[in-house]
Amino acid sequence: MEAPPAGPHRATVIWLHGLGADGHDFEPIVPALRLPAALGVRFLFPEAPIRPVTINGGMEMRAWFDIESVQRDTGVNREQLAESVAGVRSLVELEARRGVPPERLVFAGFSQGGAVVLQAATCTGAAGEPPIRAAGVVALSTYLPITDRVAPPPEPPTPIFQAHGSFDPLIPVHFAGMSFRTLTKAGWAVEYHEYPMAHQVAEAEIRDIGVFLRRVLGTSPAGGHRSP
Repeated sequence: MEAPPAGPHRATVIWLHGLGADGHDFEPIVPALRLPAALGVRFLFPEAPIRPVTINGGMEMRAWFDIESVQRDTGVNREQLAESVAGVRSLVELEARRGVPPERLVFAGFSQGGAVVLQAATCTGAAGEPPIRAAGVVALSTYLPITDRVAPPPEPPTPIFQAHGSFDPLIPVHFAGMSFRTLTKAGWAVEYHEYPMAHQVAEAEIRDIGVFLRRVLGTSPAGGHRSP
């Protein structure tokens, strides 16, 4: 799925949906971000394949990887996660051919999609490939699924917007805090936000994402943040 820019194409946001959703899930968020037309942002909403998901009793649904439990470094199908990261890399290469370099790309993802983009942007691959470069990362209601591959950040570090609901019943907020500490300890620049919500997206969060996107794509000064 694709949402074209209002004007000439100058930047791209690759946005991955959550478990069981599809490429249409976050299309309505585009106008709510209130990005200036001058940014020329195209949104890409790829879709995960349909596969059995163990944590949901083997039910088939769109999933970036199979998952047995929400635990760091265990409970996820590493091979399928690596395949999804490779898919993100392919989209980056496609955008490069369309004239959009990494410094004009942002990765975004919700829940399981957020896990994929965090893994892609901050960790080495199974064969030792470096993290995929981008102008920024938006990781919503998610966590870093595999921590033993966290790499040192580039210079300057890729900005990461991490957001989570204080009352999330599916991915408890302490998982977000652990991921934040893991990444910041390794030197990554993580801007952490917490909202009084469950496993969802809130209006204030959408506003803050818009501010972040304007900043990393060059039209807004830096904003404040806090640590979990």
